[in-house]
Amino acid sequence: MKSYIGAIDQGTTSTRFMVFDNHARVVAMAQKEHEQIFPAPGWVEHNAEEILRCTHEVIGAALQQRSLQPADLAAIGITNQRETTVVWERKTGRPVTNALCQKRRARSLPREDRLAA
Repeated sequence: MKSYIGAIDQGTTSTRFMVFDNHARVVAMAQKEHEQIFPAPGWVEHNAEEILRCTHEVIGAALQQRSLQPADLAAIGITNQRETTVVWERKTGRPVTNALCQKRRARSLPREDRLAA
């Protein structure tokens, strides 16, 4: 019987993976920071491939802490940067450009432009 649930928390500065048992207790966790890219004042971007790589790494590290296999997980939940956008190339599955953090970019706009957005 699968008795663990995983959770991916992909945030602005890092990616974390947590494993919970059937009593909702955290039994394993791994976290890895990723690079912040500032192409202009108030703008933040992230390398989408780095985020994917970090996600794979933290999942593997957390599972290894408890000698778990992916098949031991009943489900995985994901929370992410809701205001961040990534455009992917359909044929290759690779990102076209960096992930663009819209919330931070919107804050860098003059007030009248933010109201119109």
